[in-house]
Amino acid sequence: MLIDKQEFRAYMDRLIDRFDLIDEKLERLIKKKTCLDGEDLLDNQDMLQVLKISHRTLQRFRSSGELPFFKMNGKIYYKLSDVNRFIREVFEGNSGRCAKQRQIEPRTDKKR
Repeated sequence: MLIDKQEFRAYMDRLIDRFDLIDEKLERLIKKKTCLDGEDLLDNQDMLQVLKISHRTLQRFRSSGELPFFKMNGKIYYKLSDVNRFIREVFEGNSGRCAKQRQIEPRTDKKR
């Protein structure tokens, strides 16, 4: 069975359109899943990457009440605004913690 170039291109265009529709649907699902009342949500894996901390440290922040969270379908989520507030409090010293010990120093590239 042979097809000419026009038929092949038409078939490929329909296929690409189908992929575009699937991509749009996936984007909507992802956006819907990671938003609550228009606010972005982060899960544990996102938090570990953003804060560069261990699972246990994240659990300690939750247990102490320093980092607000909620559970949905057995999974823990954090509101982006709560995470931003938490980062500001910890690194600016507003939470009563010893902020000087946790402050990040800028790197200086010194060649020896």
